[in-house]
Amino acid sequence: MRNRWGAAVAAAAVGLSLIAWPAGRPAQAAAPRAAAAEGCDVLAPGASAAAEKAVRAACSQIGVWYSWGGGHGPAPGPTYGVVDPTDPASEHDPERRGFDCSGLVRYAYAEAAGRDILNGTAHSQFTTPHATARFGAADGTGPLVPGDLLVYGNARRIHHIAIHLGAGKMVEARQSGTRIMVSDVRPGGDYFGAVRINSVPERGTFSTWGTDVWTHAEPSTASARVHKFTGPTSVRVECQVHAQPVTAEGITNDAWSYLPDHSAWITNIYIKGPAWLDGVPTCP
Repeated sequence: MRNRWGAAVAAAAVGLSLIAWPAGRPAQAAAPRAAAAEGCDVLAPGASAAAEKAVRAACSQIGVWYSWGGGHGPAPGPTYGVVDPTDPASEHDPERRGFDCSGLVRYAYAEAAGRDILNGTAHSQFTTPHATARFGAADGTGPLVPGDLLVYGNARRIHHIAIHLGAGKMVEARQSGTRIMVSDVRPGGDYFGAVRINSVPERGTFSTWGTDVWTHAEPSTASARVHKFTGPTSVRVECQVHAQPVTAEGITNDAWSYLPDHSAWITNIYIKGPAWLDGVPTCP
């Protein structure tokens, strides 16, 4: 459920027993089920073929342990977790091979897309450039179709993510001490909204590099920090401008790109490509 594992998972990765990942396709989870568990399936119309495949991939893991940090190895698939220092129920997670919430989502959409498109935390999955639509809590669950990702938290921090099945149900890796399960959708509390995933990259998608890279409210390092990329990720760039020159990593550049999925700016230094990105328009 929680996504604060960060460096702890990376440190624990050495020695984990991981499934090999043949080139070009995601790893298979241990002992995959031939069919989705009863009650876990595409329960409503309207989903794309890829979203339906993601649902069934997640459903094939019903009964697998929740494990904090699980599913975040080098390739999609179950891994042994780590202890969440804030949750006594996680004490056995290092012995349990499974998924946390975002690890399950990562695996499901890797199976659907044939590549690892949602590697990261619940927050980064919600803000992914692979989104085709986003819904706020005020929209309710009426517009949702199977395969949409329901998220819980706030704009600063999404702490839980689950996969919509339709008919008021979702499949989730919920918390330590439980197994992957089908649950009723929880539209109250800190339900923040949902995102619909497109497994085909959109035009204007780029890769970042570097660690602990902050985005800003304006194209200036003096403006408020918005979101930190802890490692390389994919981002969607809407437009770019010449603004404050920045020097970092031995590079100086005055170009900044606007990231609409984060409502924030990032210096082009940390976007792979030329100093002024090809094919990206100048912001008005």
